[in-house]
Amino acid sequence: MSLARVTTVADAPDRDTWDGHFVPNLSPEQMIRAGIFGGVYWRRSELADYHELPGHWLEGLHPGMYCSPTWNASVNKYGVWAGSTQSAWDEAGWMRPQDPRGWVQWYCRYYMGRRSEDDVRQISRWRNFASLDQGRWSNILYGKIRKVNADPHDASVSPVIRQSLLHWGYEANDADYAEWRVRKNL
Repeated sequence: MSLARVTTVADAPDRDTWDGHFVPNLSPEQMIRAGIFGGVYWRRSELADYHELPGHWLEGLHPGMYCSPTWNASVNKYGVWAGSTQSAWDEAGWMRPQDPRGWVQWYCRYYMGRRSEDDVRQISRWRNFASLDQGRWSNILYGKIRKVNADPHDASVSPVIRQSLLHWGYEANDADYAEWRVRKNL
């Protein structure tokens, strides 16, 4: 799987103000195929219907990878629980009626070309979570990788953080690790 950045302003159907600041390195299809949310993200059709996704995103996948009736750690790329429950998301106020399943649902729709009033909030959430410039969890992961002198792809270093970042369309990689080290003067 290529880790080339897939969502940049140049790729977007209409230009916006996110030049270089919203660059998940995984597409929604890559996230689904890698294994996210224990396979249950699209199980509640009243909140999110996987039928709205392009068919090729799910082609060849067992439904247990995206709409399983039960959560399954083995579906997740890193084989661990990461994240919170839908009720915790609701209680935190992160959900909006247009995307009741949250960031991933928003990202799928954004990736497919939809633009909405919620874009600023959702992109800010992504930047705070996963971006190199201000992402809490990407910075923590790269710090842990450096601390043990590991390869950025070593899945034994913080699998829960890696799974969480995967849920946000991001995977650690050599180029970003090198950039992170430059930013930190390491």
